[in-house]
Amino acid sequence: MQIPQSVDVVIVGGGVMGTSAAFHLAEAGVSVALFEAHELASGSTSKAAGGVRANFSDELNIALGARSLELLAEFGKRPGYEIDLHRPGYLFALTNPGDVELFERSTKLHHNYGVESRMISPHEARSISPLLHTEGLLACSFTPNDGHCTPEAVVLGYASGARKHGAHIFTQTKVIEIQTKGDDISAVLTDKGAISTGAVINCAGAWSPTIAAFVGLELPVTPYRRELAITEPLGLDFADLPSSMPMTIDYSTSLYWHREGDGILMGFSDKTNPPGFELLRDPRFPEKLGALAEIRAPRLLDLGIRSGWTGLYEVTPDHNALLGEFEHVSRFFYATGFSGHGFLQGPAIGEILRDLYLEREPFIDISALSAERFTESGELRPEMNIV
Repeated sequence: MQIPQSVDVVIVGGGVMGTSAAFHLAEAGVSVALFEAHELASGSTSKAAGGVRANFSDELNIALGARSLELLAEFGKRPGYEIDLHRPGYLFALTNPGDVELFERSTKLHHNYGVESRMISPHEARSISPLLHTEGLLACSFTPNDGHCTPEAVVLGYASGARKHGAHIFTQTKVIEIQTKGDDISAVLTDKGAISTGAVINCAGAWSPTIAAFVGLELPVTPYRRELAITEPLGLDFADLPSSMPMTIDYSTSLYWHREGDGILMGFSDKTNPPGFELLRDPRFPEKLGALAEIRAPRLLDLGIRSGWTGLYEVTPDHNALLGEFEHVSRFFYATGFSGHGFLQGPAIGEILRDLYLEREPFIDISALSAERFTESGELRPEMNIV
């Protein structure tokens, strides 16, 4: 497919953010070209655990998660694609009094945004998540309408929908320069040719600082390796596990698990990993995972590991997204740095990027997520309900 001479908007990055933005813009009648350096969903999106939730401590993230869940629930109709959405809930297991207080405050915020949420006892938590070992637990946070779906399917669904509305989507095409005239964008150069445009949306995830540097914008995004595993099929010894078992997270250690096909998907955030783009699997990961499981979910130790993979978190200093328009170059937008909760916010972010380009008010005020908050006069927004 030949690169067109010009489009209204160029999107860089073919993960959930880029394809969601492409779909929502193309649906609104905007001409779009999306460029992905590799294959669609080949970056962080395809490596995600697939969790979708509104259980956060920051009001913006609650709103973004809730809106994305609404859009994912209708995904089969718009854009029209099967994403294998399951909504058995999210369960955070809490062992520290301070964490209980945090989630009690979060629960009140959830209710303000119409999110069903409640604090439950360890006994009730074990009844809905039978692998959970409750010794040492003080309480749990449960949001019953959260869940998980297939990340690649969401990306392919948005890409397919965008194409139906006329968007041009190019894979194996690397953006190598953004040209400007004064403070205005004039063109984007790729390794396959140039395209004239007046707007660029940077959705390149862990690689977004490189794209931003083309226009002189510094984005504080740092990549960190994360790893997960999928167990062998569950046998008769696990017949007691409900098919609707929630995504369960031991908050203090970040150990998590949920049903995945005929097995269990599980992982944790290994804080000992150094920053960087290294994706080699850690030979000690099963041992580290087992040490955490022995305390909070010992029955997981009876399951062998069938497969697994590594991916990148794109982390900001306050674990909150960077979202907005660059103040020094007109029509350069960015959506990056989601720090592990990008996949689940992608649907809502696509709507917001559409509205920012069309100069319409988004459904929430996202000014607090501007990259300018990391200047001396900025205000950080730490998200605490992270995995």
